Amino acid sequence: MALFQVSVLKKYLKLQDEKTIDKSYKKFTSYFQHPEIQENIRKSKEEQFQATFLSELFVNILGYKLNPNPNYNLTTEFKNESNNRKADGAILKQGNAIGVIELKGTNTKHLEGIRQQAFDYKANQKNCVYVITSNFEKLRFYINDATEFLEFDLFELNRNDFGLLWLCMHHDHILNGLPLKIKEASLVEEEAITKEFYKDYSVFKRELYRDLVKKNAKELKSIRHSELASESLEDEEFQKEVNGLEKNVKLNLFKKSQKLIDRFLFVFFAEDRGLLPPNSIHKIIQNWEMLQEMDVEQSLYERYKIYFNYLNTGREAKGDQAEIFAYNGGLFKPDTILDMLKIDNDLLLKHTKKLATYDFESQVDVNILGHIFENSLNEIESVNAEIEGADFDKQKSKRKKDGVFYTPKYITKYIVENTVGKLCEEKKIELGFREEEYFKGRKKRHKATLEQLLKILENYREWLLKLTICDPACGSGAFLNQALDFLIKEHRYIDEMRGKLLDESFRFPGIENTILENNIYGVDINEESVEIARLSLWLRTAKPHRKLNDLSSHIKCGNSLIDNKKIAGDKAFKWDKEFPEVFKNGGFDVIIGNPPYGAKLEKPSQQYLNERYIQGGSETVISFLKLSHELLNIHGQLGFIIPKSFSFSSNYRSIREFLIAEISEIVDCGKVWNNVKLEQIIISFTKSKISPVYNSAIRNNTDITSLGIIDKQTFKKYDLILNGISEKELEIGQKIHSNNIFLNDVAINQRGGSIQRNIGPTGDFFVLGGANIQREGIKGYKGMAPKNKINNDSKNLLNRNSVLVQNIVSHINNPIEHIKITACTVDTNLNRYAILDTINQLTINSNKYSNIQIENLLNSPLVNWYAFRFIYGKAIRTMHFDNAVTSRIPLPVFTIQEGKEINSLGIELKKRFKEIFELEEVFDDFIRLSIDLQSHKGIIGNSINDFKKFINKINSILRKNNREKLSKEQELDWFGVFNKKSMEILKLKKEITEIQYSIDNLIFKVYGLNEKEIQIIKDQMP
Repeated sequence: MALFQVSVLKKYLKLQDEKTIDKSYKKFTSYFQHPEIQENIRKSKEEQFQATFLSELFVNILGYKLNPNPNYNLTTEFKNESNNRKADGAILKQGNAIGVIELKGTNTKHLEGIRQQAFDYKANQKNCVYVITSNFEKLRFYINDATEFLEFDLFELNRNDFGLLWLCMHHDHILNGLPLKIKEASLVEEEAITKEFYKDYSVFKRELYRDLVKKNAKELKSIRHSELASESLEDEEFQKEVNGLEKNVKLNLFKKSQKLIDRFLFVFFAEDRGLLPPNSIHKIIQNWEMLQEMDVEQSLYERYKIYFNYLNTGREAKGDQAEIFAYNGGLFKPDTILDMLKIDNDLLLKHTKKLATYDFESQVDVNILGHIFENSLNEIESVNAEIEGADFDKQKSKRKKDGVFYTPKYITKYIVENTVGKLCEEKKIELGFREEEYFKGRKKRHKATLEQLLKILENYREWLLKLTICDPACGSGAFLNQALDFLIKEHRYIDEMRGKLLDESFRFPGIENTILENNIYGVDINEESVEIARLSLWLRTAKPHRKLNDLSSHIKCGNSLIDNKKIAGDKAFKWDKEFPEVFKNGGFDVIIGNPPYGAKLEKPSQQYLNERYIQGGSETVISFLKLSHELLNIHGQLGFIIPKSFSFSSNYRSIREFLIAEISEIVDCGKVWNNVKLEQIIISFTKSKISPVYNSAIRNNTDITSLGIIDKQTFKKYDLILNGISEKELEIGQKIHSNNIFLNDVAINQRGGSIQRNIGPTGDFFVLGGANIQREGIKGYKGMAPKNKINNDSKNLLNRNSVLVQNIVSHINNPIEHIKITACTVDTNLNRYAILDTINQLTINSNKYSNIQIENLLNSPLVNWYAFRFIYGKAIRTMHFDNAVTSRIPLPVFTIQEGKEINSLGIELKKRFKEIFELEEVFDDFIRLSIDLQSHKGIIGNSINDFKKFINKINSILRKNNREKLSKEQELDWFGVFNKKSMEILKLKKEITEIQYSIDNLIFKVYGLNEKEIQIIKDQMP
């Protein structure tokens, strides 16, 4: 979505006081559009004009009060909350920054270059909503995230655009949250329109398909192959369709319904955006209704086909008839099967009339096609099930089986900017491009200098037009559209530089079409995706009186991974034959995308991928990484969003080792899709460019922030690619790791037994499961098992000098993301207990460490902090505590005194835990006997500090036992008892907290951490 939804924005613009805006605009132009002032601003340095800029625009025009005026709401040099860096300006409300302002001089022409700096300031102001960046000539306005913005050219700003600037930035509007309110209303409106539009679109598609089957299936089946084939013997594509008809008439009719709807969508967009005469669909319907009244036998579809043909071949203006340009592009070229179909008049009338009511200029954005695509894959899967007489399971739909998920714009934008954008910046440096040279203009400059500067622009454009960008699993074209947008802006930037140099207005003609012809390539296995990708590219690039590109040679349907027809059939895809012009030059310059993963493949396909690509290739994302590396030219760039498992899972080891030397950046994205269990990362690499380091970055909502540079030696050291780690965290991790002694060096780690089936209410052994292991000690038991089922198997039994650990390590989000390893030692009758495989038993086999020391290390904030980052790779997946983990937990080297102190404190801690347990147990027994209950444990529980909660719990138990609740007199009697016992328990809990604090600090000390490092860990642990 743009920053604001058009229909919502129009509503708020109409509410403004136009007279006040007129008066302010006159004042604005007298300063910012005064030629001499503009020239002086261009000559000014950043520091010279900053204060004046804030005063002239924000104070004099937009009504702010600048510090040190009383009740000021605008200030300069505003310090971050968490560090000493300062934003150039800030908009304040009750002393808090709700907007930050970052200013540069006019010699900084690319405002994109200061976006990250401005958003870093925003991230350090917790109440900040708005970000404003400017180079004094142009100004950008953001709300909350960096994906969408409004840009204003202050030196050329017209009255209408000033009205929009006023709406966004007037002090009353900002301080009262109006721009945010408009954005939130826009999101609500867009979501509502998207849902409503998709519902109407989907009903049309479904009813159209069923009508096509009803009216055409038998007739198509009865037509002999030769009769159809004779229509177009030379048309290879048509021959394929004929063969497809023979195999499955219904499926082919469904695909024709998609193509017909695509035609209508183009017409709806085109007539609302000035590419076609307005209200074309309504006029066609009116003309057809007139023919019906005149008893002329002609279907509504025949009338539409005439119009579609005009879009293919064109129509000259004649009398009242407006001209129709021949947009062509392949969407409207003759389709023998589609053109011969019969469609119910009433159905077509109802649905085209309904969809035509939407405003495709202000309501329906082309971006919603991504969501249409996401759902239409389920649609075709449903139809396939219907055709085959099978049930359709949405949870096992094509979208899930093919591993396809629509990528949000902030991800596509980041990947394109850091692949295509990176290459562009490198090329500019290579050519000697310096932006400031163009803003000096042509006056008083040598002809040779001007020619050299123009030559640089020409060389850059020539290089840009040869750039080849591919998404090998393009879906509905989200990445391709983002790349298209980027390249259009880059060509406009060249135009702007030329215009500044020569003091003229210039635009490279037809650049959108030229980009599609030269730069953009995509492949997808789903025909529906390919059709929608082409349509979305057409809709983005369509201009009045300019032919659409034939995208069939650049956006193709095929199985990107398999070129063997025996396995992939007609979708087998040979890259060098499909795109010979690309591979003549060595391959693609850039490959971007969101390759499918977790797809369910047939065994022949799995075998092929494993053999053709790399070990583990049957996971499609692994094969896509290897394939893409092959498809890139010698210095090509790749940017993919893939599962985070790539950075740590053993399944990805081979591809990780293959790519590690070339990886330039890893962005920890966390969970991008709520309905996808896996987390994601963005991986970037440059083929053949070996680097000893990579950049570590992290996503926070829609912002991506760099955390620092990571040495790739850490890959060998930690056996994973660290992600979402800052340089300071890495320093701490290195220090913790430095002793080179690990838990498996001093202990044997073994899971308990798989004896779940043998558990019952009676038996010889108490059986413990993971939930019975708590840091306080063993709590209860899962059940009992007979002796003959335990079989003296060592893994089922407890050992002396051991530590028990829950096998599943908890991932916890609040109050801060962290993990919790849960370990305890055993001090009960060892011979009566058995353990399940949900418990890991660490048996200490070294006299240098005791089980109490290991228990407290595992429960410590330090080890949990380290394990989350340097062993589990900051994942939220199910995490186990097996040998792959314990072999990488580093141990400190204790002095004798330190070891004794941890032992002593650990024993004291266990003693307090036991005292609390016994005290709570005695209190529970007392309560149970006092109110005559047979069996109830844990009555006191977490109500120890809340008498009301305690009484409610007792009353709840009484109710369940069909007893009356306590009277007020009885509650009063309990109050004294409760208070006395509560004080005893709370005293013990306070002592436990103090002992734990001492243990934790001692553990920090034995690992050699300083105060600053300790504080970093404490801030990141609850």
